Amino acid sequence: MTNPDNKTRQREQSSTPAGSTPPPQPSQQTGMGALLFDGGVGFRVWAPNADQVLVTGSFNDWSETAQPLAFEEGGYWSVDVPGAKPGDEYRYLIKNGDQTLWRIDPYALEVTNSIGNTVIPDRSFDWGDDNFTLAPWNELVIYEMHIGTFNDTAGEGPGNFHTAIKKLPYLRDLGITCIEIMPFMEFPGGFSWGYNPAHPFAIESEYGGPLALKEFVKACHAHGIGVLVDVVFNHLGPGDLDLWRFDGWSENEGGGIYFYNDWRAQTPWGATRPDYGRAEVRQYLRDNALLWLEEYRVDGLRWDATAFIRNVHGNDGSPATDITEGWSLMQWINEELQTRYPNMLSIAEDLRNNAFIVKPTDMGGAGFGAQWDSNFVHPVRTALITNDDAFRDMEAVRDALLFRYDEDAFRRVIYTESHDEVANGKARVPEEIWPGQVESWFSKKRSTLGAALALTAPGIPMLFQGQEFLEDRWFHDQDPLDWSRADEQGGILTMYRDLIHLRRNLTGTTRGLCGQNIAIHHLNNEAKIIAFHRWDGDDASAPGASVIIVANMTVQPVTDYRIGLPVAGAWQVRFNSDWQGYDEHFGAVATDPIMAEEGDYDGMPWNGALNIGPYSVVILSQE
Repeated sequence: MTNPDNKTRQREQSSTPAGSTPPPQPSQQTGMGALLFDGGVGFRVWAPNADQVLVTGSFNDWSETAQPLAFEEGGYWSVDVPGAKPGDEYRYLIKNGDQTLWRIDPYALEVTNSIGNTVIPDRSFDWGDDNFTLAPWNELVIYEMHIGTFNDTAGEGPGNFHTAIKKLPYLRDLGITCIEIMPFMEFPGGFSWGYNPAHPFAIESEYGGPLALKEFVKACHAHGIGVLVDVVFNHLGPGDLDLWRFDGWSENEGGGIYFYNDWRAQTPWGATRPDYGRAEVRQYLRDNALLWLEEYRVDGLRWDATAFIRNVHGNDGSPATDITEGWSLMQWINEELQTRYPNMLSIAEDLRNNAFIVKPTDMGGAGFGAQWDSNFVHPVRTALITNDDAFRDMEAVRDALLFRYDEDAFRRVIYTESHDEVANGKARVPEEIWPGQVESWFSKKRSTLGAALALTAPGIPMLFQGQEFLEDRWFHDQDPLDWSRADEQGGILTMYRDLIHLRRNLTGTTRGLCGQNIAIHHLNNEAKIIAFHRWDGDDASAPGASVIIVANMTVQPVTDYRIGLPVAGAWQVRFNSDWQGYDEHFGAVATDPIMAEEGDYDGMPWNGALNIGPYSVVILSQE
C-alpha cells in the first residue's frame, strides 16, 4: 500500500446537505487517548493513513456507525462523546481502503486484557499527604522486584500490587530505600518478565491495573521507599501488539507508523523497534516516560537495553549502525524529566561501559543519572563462583571496586544479582557456587562475601528479590519467592540487614560508606586479601569520616594480619561476616578492636593487625 504521507487523501468534512447527519467536530480537549470532561469523554488518536476512524464502545452499544471522529491536521482524529464515562469500554474502528481494523487505544491506561478492550480510566485518586522525596543517591539501596513472583502462592496466578504491599514493612525494616519494578505494562497472558509490552501505557490487568499501582506507590512512600519503573523503549511487543500496522499502512513487511519499516526495525526481540525519527512516535515515548512521574508519582525510571536504542545491534564504535535519533530521544526525555522533576533518578541498562550514557546532555551525553555497571558484576561474580582459590583474580576485584563513570561514584548501580544475572542459563550466586547446594557453607560464605562488597563499594547498591534469604536456583516468572526461607535463613537475612544499615550509616559510625572516596591500600593476590579505605568529605582524618573494609577471599582464616590504617586511635569492629549469629556453622573467628600503631604500612602512617575468617569481610571504623 502507498503511504498517504506521499499522496493526498481527500476527507470530505465540508458542508452537509439539509436533513443529513452533521459531520463530526474535533474534540475540545487537549491530549491523547481518553480525555475526561464534565459530562463526557473526548477521544484522540493518531492514524494518518486512515480513511475514517470511529469509536465504538459500551457507551454507544458498540455501534459501528454511530460515532465517527473528525480529522485533524497531522493525521490525528478526535471527537467529544457526551455520556461516555469512566469504566466504559471501547475500541477504535479504523477504515483504510478495504481494511476494517478494531484497535485498542495506543494511549490506553487500562485494558480488560491484552486482547480485550480499552477501559476509560477513573483518574481520580487521593494521594493524601504524600510529598515523598527520593533519598540522595549516596543513600540509596535498590531492591529489584518482579510483581508477579515477589509475594505470591504457586498455582494461584501471579502476585499483584496488593500482595506486594503486604511485604513493604519487611523491606523497610531490611533498610531498602528504593524499589525498582520490572515492567508491568500490559503483556500477553498473566505471566511474564514484562519485557514484552503489548500496551505501553496500560497497567497489567493481572497485577491490579492503574488504581492498584497508585496504591502501591502511595504505600511505598508511606514506608519511606521510592519507586523506579522499568520502561521498555528499545522494542515493543512483539505479542498482542495492536500498534502493529495500526492504521493499515506498512511497507517492506514492516510494522507501520509506530515502527521503522526498514533494516533498523530488527532487534534481538523482533522487528519492532519504534521509529525514533518520527515526531509522533518520539512524542508517544516521551509521553509514556512522563506518565509514570505525573500520573503515578514514581521517583524515576530504569530504561531497558539502551544500547539497542542508540545502535541497531547494540554496539559501541559502529557508526554505520548507530541510530542518532535514538540518542537524541534519550537526551530529550532525560532533559525534560530532570527539568520537571529534579530529584528523580533515570537509570540506563546499557552495559557497554560507555561514560557518555551518564554525561550531561550539554556535554554530548545521554543525560542519565546512573547506569548498571558491568564492570562490577562480571568480575565480582567470577571471583565468587570460581571454585579454586588460587584462580581468584584479586586485581579484577580491585578494578571493579575502583571503577566509576564521569568521575562520580554514584553514577553506577552495582550488584551481584539482577534478573539478567539469575536466569537465561545463569542462576543465583549460591547456586552457581555449588549447584543444588545453595545452603552449603561455601554458597553462604561466598555469596554473602559478594553482597558485602556490593554494599561497601562506591556506587548505588542493588539487590534482586530474595537474594537476602538465599533464594535458590534461578528466576522464573512462574516460580514465586519462597518466603519460608526468610525464617529458615534468618541469620543470613540479619547479615544483609546489618550491611544495609551500615551502608546507609544508620548507626552513625560508617559515614565513609556514603562518601565518594575509595583507596585500595592493600592487595595481596597470593593470600587473596584486599583492604580498602572509604571516606566522606575532603578530610579522611575527620572524626567518623573513614571506614576500612577487609576481605579474605580464601577458605583459610588468617590471624594477626597486618594492614595500614589512615588515622591513629582505636578502630572498632562494626561488622564481621564470620559471626555465628549469622549462621551456626560459621567459624566465629573473633576480630577484636584494633589500636593503631605508628609506622608506615600500605602507604599509610599507621597500622594494625586483625583476624579474618574464611571468605569473610570485616568493617572497621572509629567513634
